[in-house]
Amino acid sequence: MISPLAYIHPDAKIGKDVIVEPFAYIAGKVEIGDGSWIGPHAVICDGATIGRNCKIHSGAVVAGIPQDLKFRGEESVAIIGDNTTIRECATINRGTAAKGITKVGSNTLIMAYAHVGHDCTVGNNCVLVNNVSLGGEVDVEDWAILGGHVAIHQFCAIGTHAMVGGGSTVTKDIPPFIKASRNPTVYMGVNSIGLRRRGFSNERITEIQDMCRILFQSGMSFTHGMEKVEQIIPQSADRDLMVNFIRNSKRGIMKGYSGSRRPEEEE
Repeated sequence: MISPLAYIHPDAKIGKDVIVEPFAYIAGKVEIGDGSWIGPHAVICDGATIGRNCKIHSGAVVAGIPQDLKFRGEESVAIIGDNTTIRECATINRGTAAKGITKVGSNTLIMAYAHVGHDCTVGNNCVLVNNVSLGGEVDVEDWAILGGHVAIHQFCAIGTHAMVGGGSTVTKDIPPFIKASRNPTVYMGVNSIGLRRRGFSNERITEIQDMCRILFQSGMSFTHGMEKVEQIIPQSADRDLMVNFIRNSKRGIMKGYSGSRRPEEEE
């Protein structure tokens, strides 16, 4: 059902069973997949590709012009995967000449007033809680959860299955599997509850905890910590994911836990 009160450019490609509510705006260089819902006053700008069964709520803006002084009007896109929900007044800017693409994966929830900056990548099954703000060229990997009001500096990376506590300021990369919080963020333990919910066995979680104790609680440098992890932790996809993430970090890794109380590893 498409409301006659909505504006849809004649060049826009609208899939089957798409609902467009009154006063929505859909530009010409737009594709919307089957079964999606576009709420009242939602704005879908040129360069947007939206997957199947997505929900774009009131006041949200997809593929808005990048907030980057280097942007010169170049062609770029914003791509949204299937089954993703973008809540009220969230904004997703399209790419710039840097990458040309901003991408949000499938089965992801972007809550009200969150902002995804130009050239960002947000993976599958992620949650960006209210007022999360991603600077340009941030990478958020699959299954990451960012609490309310989290602010992430441009070029940072958030690893898969990581969880960042609400109100945190992220200026360094956050590796996979862990909880991070405070300003600036520090290691607060392994995201064991999230991992159990996603089917990780107790043995697998214990191995991740052993690895993180070496990397974040031993006082070693990350270089020496990775060497020890590779020596004593059996090779696995989880170990390689963690070590490769740290080894390939461009902004550097957040600090290990330095408080007077040990972070909780078991929950």
